[in-house]
Amino acid sequence: MLGSGPILLTGIHGQVGHELQQTLPSLGPVIGLSREQLDLRDEDAIRRVVRAVNPAVIVNPAAYTAVDKAEAERELAFSVNAEAPRILAEEAARANAVLIHFSTDYVFDGSKTMPYIETDETCPLGVYGESKLAGELAIQHVGLPHVILRTSWVYGARGRNFLRTIVRLAQERAELRIVDDQTGAPTSSRSLANATAVLLNDWHEDLSGVYHLTCAGETTWYGFAQAILRFYEAHRASRGWPELKVHADEIRAITTQEFPTPAMRPAYSVLSNSKIMLACHIAMPLWSEALSSVMRELELP
Repeated sequence: MLGSGPILLTGIHGQVGHELQQTLPSLGPVIGLSREQLDLRDEDAIRRVVRAVNPAVIVNPAAYTAVDKAEAERELAFSVNAEAPRILAEEAARANAVLIHFSTDYVFDGSKTMPYIETDETCPLGVYGESKLAGELAIQHVGLPHVILRTSWVYGARGRNFLRTIVRLAQERAELRIVDDQTGAPTSSRSLANATAVLLNDWHEDLSGVYHLTCAGETTWYGFAQAILRFYEAHRASRGWPELKVHADEIRAITTQEFPTPAMRPAYSVLSNSKIMLACHIAMPLWSEALSSVMRELELP
């Protein structure tokens, strides 16, 4: 049972935050704040805002997500991804509020060959994963009612993400080279927002803990890119979309070694949804089904 206060939502201009603005109002009044309205690098601002709102729930999808830039911006990544969640947790505890926080598959090193469960050993490969894991641990240390939702490969119809990047590049370039040896579960921001609303609607303190929440199934970045362009090609004429310079079956599959990046990525980061399915009866759609739904909403310039 949730308290009587409003829901405080961070990062409303982000992919997940935008979708949560659509799903959370069914549960009660939502006070959504952008990065400009709540700077998560500013401890005093966080404490001041939370105390002014006095929420029953804090939902925090906001994060520093620049995986490669984090290698050179460690202090900033930890400020947003570790220190801010700690402060939010402390203020939520002070207000007797519940904290819902989003984390990442990048807390794992990718050495498994079957889906990760919540109790598997964490071992992030880069600063981004380290900072997100530090945020998880900080929340747990505060000891308040909370849910940490680890997700993966998030995308949506809006914002900067893999889907929109692939569409843009396929319109601009005659060749696409996409990594085919990293496996995960593309997860739509709408699917995450829908599941979060279900979880909060059925909230009780026994649900506190860490959960994995991704779309079902798995693919590689190469497979994801192919699926995006296949849908695009099938619906291009009816949607009035521009023609592509490269088609799905023309994408070149490459290895991670052929596309070096500042930050290492896990080779396998599929997450098992079994725990949240049992606890909350939340069944996530197949990643390909969720992709079709997102593509139907896609608006291109």
